[in-house]
Amino acid sequence: MASARTSAPAKQLFSGFRLSQRVQQQQKPCLARSMATTTSTTTTTFEPPAAAATITTDAPQTPTTTARPRPKRANGVNFQPSKNPFLTTAQCTLHDFPSFEPTSFVSYPSTHLLLPLRKDILHRAVIYEGDMTRQGTASTKWRSEVHGSNRKIRPQKGTGSARLGNKKSPMLEGGGVAFGPKPRDFSTELPRKIYDQAWRTALSYRYRKGELILVDGELDLDVADGALQRYMRDLLTWQNMGNGGGRTLFVTSERRDNLFDSLEGEKMGRHARALEVDFVDVKDMLEMGRVVIERDALEELFLEHESDLSRSLTLAHQWSF
Repeated sequence: MASARTSAPAKQLFSGFRLSQRVQQQQKPCLARSMATTTSTTTTTFEPPAAAATITTDAPQTPTTTARPRPKRANGVNFQPSKNPFLTTAQCTLHDFPSFEPTSFVSYPSTHLLLPLRKDILHRAVIYEGDMTRQGTASTKWRSEVHGSNRKIRPQKGTGSARLGNKKSPMLEGGGVAFGPKPRDFSTELPRKIYDQAWRTALSYRYRKGELILVDGELDLDVADGALQRYMRDLLTWQNMGNGGGRTLFVTSERRDNLFDSLEGEKMGRHARALEVDFVDVKDMLEMGRVVIERDALEELFLEHESDLSRSLTLAHQWSF
């Protein structure tokens, strides 16, 4: 076997080696015993087949494979390979206020406005914010903290009534409270990276639904003080931003006196609400019908809530404002 391998050309060692070995063996003369007599011998030679002559090639032959069909999803749609989310951008339209006319476009990375919906992360963030806002100041007095005498009310036996101690007993009116609440801290813990991801997930949810309106400039009204609420009411009605289409949340980077004054009162609170960016949380982003936010305020939120991203993917290193 080794001698046959060394006698073969080097170019045939890895391409059709067994076939070339078979051809060489067929070219050697072989003696075949006759069927009629054992004394007569015949010499027969075999010519190599036409296919064996074309074995010697310079490059190794690779087996041909047929293209396999792509797997299909349950709904019958062809499977598409997932794209790199860091190579795409989310394009936002900048509007003018209060006309809401489109003026220009701005792009943000997909890690900030194209995150998939994660209800579990949003739920954890809302619970975390709710626990943080609980005051926990409810306080009651136990019997040892109630002011009064420690004298026994009635004798232990002989009255036919239940035994009682002093008048500070929890069973008596004016006594202490059994197992009552005491001041405590209801706040829970949540990793900073998960909370930041929940923030950008809420913004991405509003962006995908077309309910994130980005304003280029300040959300301020140049109207007289006496007509602020009437002007804002008409503006929300014509823009279909009233209670019928869901409440509107106005987010500003700083306090805008005219805007905040126009939304004061219970009647205007049913249609819209204005908050500064420092007082906005994830729940506010989710419970309103739409979000009208200043560009500076949105970028401030992005820069504040991107701790879960690597340094090469942060907004400060990819976009310059």
